Amino acid sequence: MDRYLASELLAPFFFGVGAFSSIGVTIDAVFDLVRKIVESGLPIDIAIQVFLLKFPNFIVLAFPMSTLLATLMTYSRLSSESELIALRGCGVSVYRMVLTAVMLSLVVTGMTFVFNEQIAPAANYQAAMTLEKALKSDKPTFKQQNIFYPEYQDVTQPDGSKNRILTRLFYADQFDGKRMTGLTIIDRSTKGLNQILVSESAQWNASQNVWDFYNGTIYFVAADRSYRNIVRFEQQQLQLPRTPLSLAEKSRDYGEMNIAEALDQLEVEYLGGDRQKIRKLQVRIQQKISLPFVCVVFGLVGAAMGSIPQRTGRGTSFGISVIVIFSYYLIFFISGAIAQAGVLSPFMGAWLPNFVFLGIGLFLLIRVAKR
Repeated sequence: MDRYLASELLAPFFFGVGAFSSIGVTIDAVFDLVRKIVESGLPIDIAIQVFLLKFPNFIVLAFPMSTLLATLMTYSRLSSESELIALRGCGVSVYRMVLTAVMLSLVVTGMTFVFNEQIAPAANYQAAMTLEKALKSDKPTFKQQNIFYPEYQDVTQPDGSKNRILTRLFYADQFDGKRMTGLTIIDRSTKGLNQILVSESAQWNASQNVWDFYNGTIYFVAADRSYRNIVRFEQQQLQLPRTPLSLAEKSRDYGEMNIAEALDQLEVEYLGGDRQKIRKLQVRIQQKISLPFVCVVFGLVGAAMGSIPQRTGRGTSFGISVIVIFSYYLIFFISGAIAQAGVLSPFMGAWLPNFVFLGIGLFLLIRVAKR
């Protein structure tokens, strides 16, 4: 029975992967690449290379949808042709029949995780670099002007409340990939003493983990806001975070990072103290973990819905799949936005759609089993 059900599930699953990924990459990538070929003179061979590199990302998105389509179509057909009734007459429970779909969904979950972690981020990053090199080969891959980095700290007030204040502000006019010029740094991290540093240029010293500043002046301001001292220097080393350099360098977008790289980026955001960016990245990391498990949820929902005694064709099954997929991703985006706003925790914002549809699948399965 397991071999038979598995063989019936595989064909619509692979059909779904091909159909959903082709539709996705066509809508997202092909039209944009054609426009770049016509307007920007993008070489056709580069466009084909970028198109192929974008495919893994849409295969990741197609895996859960294909799992739902395959289970719904297969179990609906078996139900309409009374094969599930025959199996139940032989003493096979609905739970046992659906178990095959759930186990195959677990395999797809593993495939989704591998693609989402190892293949898709690297392919997305390579596609972005290939496209940027072809269209903007004369431009550097880092931020050139107006490098701005604020650093915050929570300070406990005498009444016990916490206030969030700016402790350090880093600004640079230019960055050439190695050295920053036109720097102004306001440092309020030392209690009772503020510093204002103005420097002609600065460079990160990786061997000593410090900044080397050149041709500048440091203004020391006392707590009563009076000038305490002025120090001019030709070269000065200061132990400041490397974060401004990390922000200036070419950083990967969320879709170009795996979980480990996203966690490294989160550490950079923690240093900056921008709560909105930190919260957004925390939600994105949780969503990256929760996405593969949608396959198991969709496998259960599709098998449970398909096992309901009814007579539906492939077109009806496809339509139901589209509705379920749309409903899931609607909840996915809404819960993610609510989590970024701080109403839900990042974990709940990412996993809530899975829990909701898991509950729906279990409810439908129990109802079918009682019939």
